[in-house]
Amino acid sequence: MAKHIGIVACSAEGAALCYRTICIEAPQYMGEHMHPEVTMHTYPLGQYMVHIRSGNWQGVAELMLSSVRKLVEAGAQLAICPDNTIHEAFDLVVNASPIPCLHIAEAVVQEAMRKGYRKLAILGTKYLMTGPVYPKVLEGAGLGYEIPPEAERKEIDRIIFEELVNGIFRDESRRYFNQVIDTLRHQGCDAAILGCTEIPLLVDPGDCPLPVLDSTRLLARAALREAIKK
Repeated sequence: MAKHIGIVACSAEGAALCYRTICIEAPQYMGEHMHPEVTMHTYPLGQYMVHIRSGNWQGVAELMLSSVRKLVEAGAQLAICPDNTIHEAFDLVVNASPIPCLHIAEAVVQEAMRKGYRKLAILGTKYLMTGPVYPKVLEGAGLGYEIPPEAERKEIDRIIFEELVNGIFRDESRRYFNQVIDTLRHQGCDAAILGCTEIPLLVDPGDCPLPVLDSTRLLARAALREAIKK
């Protein structure tokens, strides 16, 4: 029996992509139309933003843990959070969680190492790009990284919160991401971390200047592997 996966959701579009990835990719391992049990719980993104904007990561952790407890009541045996930014509270969550929690950055960095990348561009919210979530894991793995300059970070953050989390995906915004990624390519990056779970719905690997590391799908696949592991 596969383990029951609990999804601690934060923003709808990224969480939906994570859920769909688990369900769509599971049959190749489990058989036609089969996937692990999946339960999702989410507080409104607005409640998270109150704490994120004030730098109150304990408040973020409390919301996440409340979701975990609800998921455990529903039978979940492992938890994932398809939101990169709130992983800044991950250590507070994992130490208090009654079930194992997978870290999104660890799933991404494992794939980067598997593919032999050495220096990664980090794209995400302004909190993610300037925060410790990816640098901590990348440095532990001996990998380098770059983030965009402040003006580009500001515009990427605007696109995420005004467009992507609201299900708006514009060609103009996709071209802007590609422009930023191309600049980071010229700074020596050999792959780009799509470190907001909505970015994979915008950026097309087919015309992106760098190979992409899709944090949403990589987390979903890590959860799937863990769920079916014997």
